[in-house]
Amino acid sequence: MRLILSTIILFVICFSAAAQTAVIKGTVTSGLSNTVVQNVTVKVANTNEGTVTDSAGNYTLQLKPGNYSLLFTKVGFKSRTAYDIQVNSVKATVVDVALDEETATLDEVKVVASSRLTKTLESPLSLRSIGVSEIKRNPGGNRDISKVIQSLPGVSAPVSFRNDIIIRGGAPNENRFYLDGVEIPNINHFATQGSSGGPVGLINVDFVKEVNFYSGAFPANRGNALSSVFEFTQKNGRTDRMGATLSLGSSDLSATLEGPLGSKTTYLASYRYSYLQALFKLLKLPFLPTYQDFQFKVKTKLDSKNELTLIGLGAIDRFTLNKEANDEEDKQYFLATIPENTQNSYSIGAVLKHFTRYGFSQFVVSRSYLDNKANKFRNNNESEGLLLKYASTETENKFRFENTSQRGKYKVNFGTGAESAGYTTNTFNVLPYGNRIYQSDLNFFKYNFFGQVSRSFADNKLSLSIGARADANTYSNKMNNLLKTLSPRFSAAYNFTDRLSINFNTGIYYQLPAYTVMGYRDSTGTLLNKSLDYIQNRQVVLGLEYNTLKGTRFTVEGFYKQYRNYPIVRVLNDSIPLANLGADFGVVGNDPVVGESKGRSYGIEFFAQQRLNKGFYGIFALTLFKSEFQNKRGDYVASSWNNRYILSMTAGKLLKRNWEVGAKLRFTGGSPYTPYDQALSSLVSNYSTFPQGIPAYNLLNTQVPAAFYQLDARVDKKYYFKHYSFNFYFDMQNVTGHKYDQQPIVVPVKDASGNVQPVPGDPTRIQTKFLNRKGGNIQPTIGLIFEF
Repeated sequence: MRLILSTIILFVICFSAAAQTAVIKGTVTSGLSNTVVQNVTVKVANTNEGTVTDSAGNYTLQLKPGNYSLLFTKVGFKSRTAYDIQVNSVKATVVDVALDEETATLDEVKVVASSRLTKTLESPLSLRSIGVSEIKRNPGGNRDISKVIQSLPGVSAPVSFRNDIIIRGGAPNENRFYLDGVEIPNINHFATQGSSGGPVGLINVDFVKEVNFYSGAFPANRGNALSSVFEFTQKNGRTDRMGATLSLGSSDLSATLEGPLGSKTTYLASYRYSYLQALFKLLKLPFLPTYQDFQFKVKTKLDSKNELTLIGLGAIDRFTLNKEANDEEDKQYFLATIPENTQNSYSIGAVLKHFTRYGFSQFVVSRSYLDNKANKFRNNNESEGLLLKYASTETENKFRFENTSQRGKYKVNFGTGAESAGYTTNTFNVLPYGNRIYQSDLNFFKYNFFGQVSRSFADNKLSLSIGARADANTYSNKMNNLLKTLSPRFSAAYNFTDRLSINFNTGIYYQLPAYTVMGYRDSTGTLLNKSLDYIQNRQVVLGLEYNTLKGTRFTVEGFYKQYRNYPIVRVLNDSIPLANLGADFGVVGNDPVVGESKGRSYGIEFFAQQRLNKGFYGIFALTLFKSEFQNKRGDYVASSWNNRYILSMTAGKLLKRNWEVGAKLRFTGGSPYTPYDQALSSLVSNYSTFPQGIPAYNLLNTQVPAAFYQLDARVDKKYYFKHYSFNFYFDMQNVTGHKYDQQPIVVPVKDASGNVQPVPGDPTRIQTKFLNRKGGNIQPTIGLIFEF
């Protein structure tokens, strides 16, 4: 590895050349209809450079390599700014832009505060947009989208190395993800089944063009979500020739290819392979993860009115134990409790888009699959008996049709969806208070209808949007009723000026419980959770927004979320709302439901963003909130996600000679946790089958650790040549080495030979103690990206 790094660095130093010429090009089209727009003025921000689109709507600009923002203007259309576009000499950077027509009559160009481009009629607030440059350069992000999202308001995450996405006090299983319009179940490796988290991001950032993140105000065409919706837009492959990008990151090596397949088709394809197993073994960690993934996109322009997109995403994950790393008590604890795990997953989809005079229709078909297996032996020795043997699959085959059109002053969206869902499991799990042994094979059908109408009034000062959605399925008669899940939503926005607006949204949203809950059976094969219902979330959001012409955006939003029908599941000897689970490895929800819980989350968010302007960018996000769910007695108690406050500040500067520096600071309140019951955990009958300890659920989330903070920093240096470019970066997480408190764990007392000590005079118990733990290590990373 040292030889490779030295060779690349020497190569760059020895062959440095003068700055090359870079090209930005693209096509400007009209809103929903995809018709070209000529004579659009395209200006490069903070320069004298600019051009005008030709009769085919095309434009071309020649610039020095670097980062630029483009302003698009024309009489009769809303102006738009494309921010932070990175260009180099390796290939032309394609920036296609769709301009919306002005509904008011204008006789001159009207340049509005362009940060408002993230604002839609359907979702006038709680919508943020992240560009690919922001993702790639994010300090501490290491090109992982899940970590970058943590810079946004309302987003918290466990202080561990996981990527669980927790939005406005909701559980990590309340999020939905779309890749070029195709729903995908997860965006992380080593996924927690029944939730959405994992330690490493799955999506290759080299594919990403933009991410739109909804923390509320969900449009009607996006369902089955309670806390957030993520829309990932992928770039298209290059049209001139084949190109490639090779990268070495904090955990993997990746190769991406792109190019044309004929005159109308382009492709992107990538493969990544991790070296975490070798790294963790070198660091003497007790677990050894390794992963591979693939991703592809093929886009064909069938003709001027039709285009077809094929996408695919898959992962192969392996998680084994490093049994030699047992020199410390916390390592011994992990070796005793963590199973070995294998996961295989994929999602593939096709999107056919047909444009008309008034808008477009799209037909989406997709298939997602997960195969999850885990095994655990007592003391990791097969001869001592099996504790866990788990095998499960999840399959989803989906179809969605939707139409979006502009009918006069009305924007209309409507459609329908259908889905065949399958879940299987073969579970053998030795547990205290009764073993879990069952098989399940569950198949059912889901369907939905949705529609939304939006319009602007009073010369675009006032905008209103009303929509509705209904979901049902054949799992049970209770769930097979569209009227019970009718979910109306309403948005309104009023622009006091071109820069200042007040925005409002309210809606009712529904989400299906996890398949692990729905498919739970007893040993006789009877489904025990047929009483389940859709989980309901009622939301109200009110906010103010102020934008400047320099790409600065300020927002203040207050939100209130009310949950109903959240399952309470029996875990070990007690019960707990499912809303408190999901931010750990393994499986969530394969338990009997014993009731339903209510919950609430409310708070206020402050957000300021400076898009790249004169080389500077920054984000400030502060969320003050409270998240509570009912316990088994019906009392509201803090949820596992009740951090109370989340502060994130990110800033960076582009310097001369293609240097760039950035830093990110996060400050978060401690996440409540449930302490262990030392008395129950010390019983031999419990420890022998469940060595991680028995939680004292009568003290649900009563313990709160100290606040957590972390400072990350990053330095980039880019080299541009005629036919290739090279990016070297140094990223450091937790620069200050801050140590944070982790939940104390219950461990057995052992003698010098490593034998567990019994309680004198009581052979039914072992001696135990609480082991206090600290987390937080300095994590430096050297990254290399080579594009040609």
